[in-house]
Amino acid sequence: MVHLEKNGFKVEKKILFGKAFTDFKRKQGVPEQLYACHTALIGGYLIEGHVPADLIYKLLKEKPPVLGLAVPGMPVGSPGMEGGKPEPYEVLTFDKNGKTSVYAKR
Repeated sequence: MVHLEKNGFKVEKKILFGKAFTDFKRKQGVPEQLYACHTALIGGYLIEGHVPADLIYKLLKEKPPVLGLAVPGMPVGSPGMEGGKPEPYEVLTFDKNGKTSVYAKR
């Protein structure tokens, strides 16, 4: 969340735990295999996990027909997971049917 705030996004936090956490993700249409620790609603898109802000801005500019972007897990080197040896990771798009594709590699 700090990464988003530092990059110009206004963040409104809502903390959910347990069933409420997974129910929210399910209701929004996040595929279970993409679940991560954070979910955001930005400009009509879902952002799941540690997605870099520049790619969110790119998504908002391009407006592809997807539900959102996701970075599954918590890869070292992704926003908010700095420190240690960065590992390569993929930023995925996903649609309402759970289909994913690679949007960017970092």
